[in-house]
Amino acid sequence: MDYFKSRQNLRGIVLALGIACTASNAFAVSLATPPENAGANTAMAVQQKITVTGNVSDATGPLVGATIKIKGTSTGVVADIDGNFKISAGPNDVLEVSYIGYITQDVKINNKSKLTIVLEEEKHSLNEVVVIGYGTQRREAVTGSVANVSGDELNQIAATNAAQALQGRVAGVLMTQTSSKPGAEMQIRIRGQRSLNASNDPLIVLDGIPFMGQLSDINPGDIKSMDILKDASATAIYGSRGANGVILITTVKGMQGSPAKVSYNAYIGFKTVFHKYPMMSGKKYAEMRKYAGLYTNSLDESDDTDTDWQDLFYRTGITHSHDVSIQGGTQGGSYSFGAGYYHDEAVIPTQGYDRISIRGNFDQSVGKYFRFGLSTNTSYRETKGSNISIYNVLSMSPLASPYDENGNLKRTVRMPLDETFVLTKSVAEDLKDVWLNEDKGLGSYNTMFAEVKCPWIEGLSYRVNVGLNYRTAKNGVFTGTGVNNTNPDAINSASVQQDVTRNWVVENLLTYDRTFAEKHHVNFTGLYSAEQTTFERTYMSGRGIPAEYFQYYNIGSATDEVSVNPNNQNYWQSGLMSWMGRIMYTYDNKYMISAAVRADASSRLAKGHQWHTYPAVSVGWNISREKFMQKFDWLDNLKLRVGYGETSNQSIDPYSTLGALSTRPYNFGPASTGFLRGYYVSTLPNEELGWEYSSTWNFGLDFSLFGGRLSGTMEYYVQNTNDLLLSVSLPATSGVGSYMANIGKTRNKGFEMSLNGVIIDNKNGWTWDAGVNFYVNHNELVELASGATEDVGNRWFVGHPIDVIYDYKKIGLWQEGDPYLNILEPGGNVGMIKVEYTGDYNEDGTPTRQINQEDMQVIDMEPDLIGGFNTTVGYKGFDFTVIGAFQIGGTLISTLHSSNGYLNMLSGRRGQIDVDYWTEDNTDAKYPKPGGIMSSDNPKYGSTLGYFDAGYLKVRAITLGYDFAKLKAVKNFGISKLRAYFTVQNPFVLFSPFTNECGLDPETNTMSNDNSTMAVTMEGYTGSHKLPVVGYNTPATRNFLFGINLTIIRKSKFSPNPKRSVHFSSVHSKRNVQKKDLRTTQTIKPEIRAKITLFRALSNTIQQAI
Repeated sequence: MDYFKSRQNLRGIVLALGIACTASNAFAVSLATPPENAGANTAMAVQQKITVTGNVSDATGPLVGATIKIKGTSTGVVADIDGNFKISAGPNDVLEVSYIGYITQDVKINNKSKLTIVLEEEKHSLNEVVVIGYGTQRREAVTGSVANVSGDELNQIAATNAAQALQGRVAGVLMTQTSSKPGAEMQIRIRGQRSLNASNDPLIVLDGIPFMGQLSDINPGDIKSMDILKDASATAIYGSRGANGVILITTVKGMQGSPAKVSYNAYIGFKTVFHKYPMMSGKKYAEMRKYAGLYTNSLDESDDTDTDWQDLFYRTGITHSHDVSIQGGTQGGSYSFGAGYYHDEAVIPTQGYDRISIRGNFDQSVGKYFRFGLSTNTSYRETKGSNISIYNVLSMSPLASPYDENGNLKRTVRMPLDETFVLTKSVAEDLKDVWLNEDKGLGSYNTMFAEVKCPWIEGLSYRVNVGLNYRTAKNGVFTGTGVNNTNPDAINSASVQQDVTRNWVVENLLTYDRTFAEKHHVNFTGLYSAEQTTFERTYMSGRGIPAEYFQYYNIGSATDEVSVNPNNQNYWQSGLMSWMGRIMYTYDNKYMISAAVRADASSRLAKGHQWHTYPAVSVGWNISREKFMQKFDWLDNLKLRVGYGETSNQSIDPYSTLGALSTRPYNFGPASTGFLRGYYVSTLPNEELGWEYSSTWNFGLDFSLFGGRLSGTMEYYVQNTNDLLLSVSLPATSGVGSYMANIGKTRNKGFEMSLNGVIIDNKNGWTWDAGVNFYVNHNELVELASGATEDVGNRWFVGHPIDVIYDYKKIGLWQEGDPYLNILEPGGNVGMIKVEYTGDYNEDGTPTRQINQEDMQVIDMEPDLIGGFNTTVGYKGFDFTVIGAFQIGGTLISTLHSSNGYLNMLSGRRGQIDVDYWTEDNTDAKYPKPGGIMSSDNPKYGSTLGYFDAGYLKVRAITLGYDFAKLKAVKNFGISKLRAYFTVQNPFVLFSPFTNECGLDPETNTMSNDNSTMAVTMEGYTGSHKLPVVGYNTPATRNFLFGINLTIIRKSKFSPNPKRSVHFSSVHSKRNVQKKDLRTTQTIKPEIRAKITLFRALSNTIQQAI
């Protein structure tokens, strides 16, 4: 201990000597030729000074390094590790307190000796640092299209993954729900979709390294910020991987030299069904069945019964989340570690999702020139209950009771043509060990770096990043004997699929960053990188598992059948090699230019076409900094941006250039071993397969008014994509199914706008912030293979968006007296669906033919406008936040109402959606006459019944919170934040034609190729071309959450003494002296007086250090 004390004393002496030496230079200059009355003036100055102590913090804790200056002077100090400071100032002076990213405050001393200062974050600071890829930039200097969302904003909505929290927060970014089951991923599209067969997913970059996992692998509570790069001038530095936009995720990190901060964030809540699927009641169903006249009640049905099968099935879902973390800094380093657990139950029994996550990172400087660090993010996830489909529940007749005469649950229920397994909450929960479909996976994403600064060239550094990533996904399915089957002796079955992905990345970065003559800032980045990804898949299935507790873990012991299908096995390896150079130049913060060039080589493409080089350039003009704009003092910032860039896409299956061989069984071979299998060519090779590439023009305007009270961004873009990677179908006579080629073009163009305002700025304790963003994107398929104008099989049509509906156009119902019914619909009936006829007419005005496939039309689905809004009102410790979203126009597909769902058959065969159907007494109805002309058990043209106006206005979340941290009792425990809050998620829909009709959430909940959430897959919308729809997936819920945010900052044991704070002007660092000392020094010569003053300052400082 004595040793450490002596070391500490020595540091104090050295510090004091340093201050004294610095002070002596200034004193020597200022006292060399003092005026005659210098002594008297000095005496008065000292008499007027007082010692002011204080603390600077924000809402979460102390602000280490905050600057405290006496306004109008160069005198100032810096807050220590606990936010404390001490300064000598006049009793009427004004202190100017500032910190990067916070609003500068002027604090009047008013003869006070102790001050408590709380700074507020700037809502839209020009000095805000934005991550741009392989570096950062001040927002004022950004020339590309970059949007930023902080971790605090993301966590305003409790979500499984960050994509859900990002919904409606960024203009031009569309998050679409692909499934409403817990743990499901969301489809992300940045400025529309470009490709037909290649991937349209954006690149995710986690802590600087391309991320090969899913967003659900990352705990949203670990995210510090998300930066979205939208235009090619910003994304081109990521090459082919950035063709569809880039999302940069930065996880929480510590701060160098800051004290340890321990945080615990948690919430618990429950969820209920937003609105039950609108099925007919027993009474209405019985009336409809009798009117249709097609079916009569079975032995299990009675008109006196009214069973709500959904009430017997749903449960109250429980969700809770717990995150604990510690972060801080050391001398020259920082650290952050955290762990989280998330549990989410669906309202459908046995469905749920669990995630355990562990995160850690640190970085440390060694000397002046070397720094290294490590970041790791590991999670284990488990999803259960995917086997439970709600279709059996919805399709049940409400006239059937689930109980027999003894009050016991029946095993099956008979309807006129169907016998269905009875599925209730108790049945599903009792069978959870013998009827399961679960996914288990582990993801580990690790990054190491080392950085060396060049000692002889200021601003030059070299950095190497190494990423090592590993992800597994295991799907196990088991269905026990007789489970979910009308036959109680149906043989059991099991299957298991295992996916393993391994990836490594090495990036070499050379950076030069320097400012010359205070006005010329230059930044150069050079990159050389390589990466490799390996994927393996194995699959096995079996029937007749000897012991049901084996589930899917020992399929090899199956007694009936063991199958290893070659089509379900997979292995591939791909590599990417790249180099990139980027230079950014700024002159006087007025004129900015950024230019980049990148070249990628992909192993997925053909020899001779593997390399592609693309440029990007963007310029910015900060108009508000021009002299002729200085008179507009209400204008903080006005910046014009223009950018052009090219990117490419190679996200197709590896080995596509080589074609493919498939196997099929032949009808010969020894009976003892089964049929022999042979190979055939299924896909032709293409030795000319190259890159799909896009070019983008982007025009942007950023502005900030009235001291940051109003700010916003406007963008217009045009993106053209050429040489589309497309799987071209071949005629059956060729003997080959298809080949992959570069054929076709698409275009996206659109407008985006974001506005943020501070309506009330801390007036009598009140604050009110609000923000809104909206955008429109027009997508167009410009060209297809060989000049074709359409590909009906894939529903692609030149001149229309990629995603369209190809169907008949419903214009009403046939009514009594309507002309041409017998011509257009031979054998049709009044009350059936009436579709638009597009053919020719005879001279007498009669149609020349009946309705047929020639009358099918292309119906665009694109909305006219998409956006989101948020607002937060605060009063002292209270905060109230509302987050919402809206959409104008577009077409929503509801498979519940269309023929694909087999729930709107209007025949009385199975359970029926509650709709307003046509009768002789209700001719203004929307839906056709029950029992009319049919097609595959559905009303003819029944698919047209599923199209709705997709417009909506809804509130996603409402939160009310209170921070107890300002209470004295809480502060005494060292707590800097203790916030409790209550949140309601998905509380209500303010407007929606779809919701008005059926009560359901207007946002999609499944995809058109998912036949587990529809009775049948939508024809023509499979493979790469699948549409989001509303199906009978896990129903949307309304969630109620209670949570806390707790932060404790550990006080440093060896906090710096405020008296040691360094002053900006050494003249003011002299110690206060007694009045009699001043009188004594007034008669001494100036040279002697200066030496005495310096000696006293040095002596006092050394005494304090000791």
